[in-house]
Amino acid sequence: MTIYCSKCVYPDVSAVPLSFDEEGVCSGCHVHVKKSSIDWPRRWEQFKELVNSYKTDNNYDILIPVSGGKDSYYQTHVAKELGLKPLLVTYHGNNYLPEGEANLFRMREVFDCDHIIIRPGVDTLIKMNRLGFRVQGDNNWHGHCGIFTSPIQVAVRYKIPLILWGEHGFMDLGGMYSYSDYVEFTAKHRLEHSLRGYDWSDFTDAGLEKLGLSAFKEGLTAKDLLWAQYPSDDEIDSVGVRGIYLSNYVDWDANNHTKLVVEKYGWEPARQPFERTYRRFSNLDDMHENGIHDYMKFIKIGYGRATDHACKDIRGGVMTRAEGIEMIRKYDAVKPRRDLERWLKYVNMSEEEFDYTLDGFRDHRVWRIENGQWVKDNIWGGSSSYGAVHQDNTTTFRSSRKAS
Repeated sequence: MTIYCSKCVYPDVSAVPLSFDEEGVCSGCHVHVKKSSIDWPRRWEQFKELVNSYKTDNNYDILIPVSGGKDSYYQTHVAKELGLKPLLVTYHGNNYLPEGEANLFRMREVFDCDHIIIRPGVDTLIKMNRLGFRVQGDNNWHGHCGIFTSPIQVAVRYKIPLILWGEHGFMDLGGMYSYSDYVEFTAKHRLEHSLRGYDWSDFTDAGLEKLGLSAFKEGLTAKDLLWAQYPSDDEIDSVGVRGIYLSNYVDWDANNHTKLVVEKYGWEPARQPFERTYRRFSNLDDMHENGIHDYMKFIKIGYGRATDHACKDIRGGVMTRAEGIEMIRKYDAVKPRRDLERWLKYVNMSEEEFDYTLDGFRDHRVWRIENGQWVKDNIWGGSSSYGAVHQDNTTTFRSSRKAS
């Protein structure tokens, strides 16, 4: 039986590591509550002292990975307010919403910053969409890889030791670390969590053959995936690259940050509602992130983006738990027709293949079969069926994380 946090709405089988206390409160809620006892003015002074120590007369002071989203704008706003000269670096996965791309291109102008945008070939990205889906149930694996690789490549190449990330997602959502840890970016976290244990070489023909997945070969070679190859330890050490999270030094609040960047810089949220969540200011850098990518997450582990967003808003005090549950009832199980149609055409795949393949990634800690239907427990009580079984063999769960 699925257990849900008694304060927010996260289930015990989650995309981020979670633990629960004896009262049923998750680790993410515990870490969030502790934010109120942090001396944030003191943290801000620590941040200023840290970044000022990296100021230089003959190079960029700091590198900021940006998608053009609200967080990117806020990170760059903070850097410019402190008088830093940042280099902005973007991984572009080819599926930006028009307003998201406009926000991205506007950054160079409104912040007067140099901006490097890395855009892999379209054919390569289409192949990576298919491979990510077929190999580990995530069409946007390439996006996670690019976001957490390209900025480090550029930092090494331009000899910029300090990288400024926004919030640490696994700490913010799941309480993976304490704010007392001042956790920083690591290659270990990138590979084991952000990339689910896979790396670029697994998606070449040679890598797929080693995984026993020769049938999925797309003709990709190491040269096609140069943008995905993480620098060596020696290269990183030669520059002294380190990645810090701004959320360790400021009281991170996405709702307040969005208001600031809209009013000060003309940042634009999504122009039309998403099919699977109520928020319109998140994930504009990939039109499929809140749609078909998030539907894959629901099919795999039984919840989606509306749950993530409701958790954030419940903890932030802008939504009650009851209101969050209603958002989950409305959005989490929706199969996004508009988005699915676009993605299937993009990768030349039938809906039948999509459904059949995705069934093989369902986590049987969450899903069970009753009368030819997939059934799971609901946070509002009882259980419901969510679609017919499309697999002949549904006894084996294909993990989206490689065995170590």
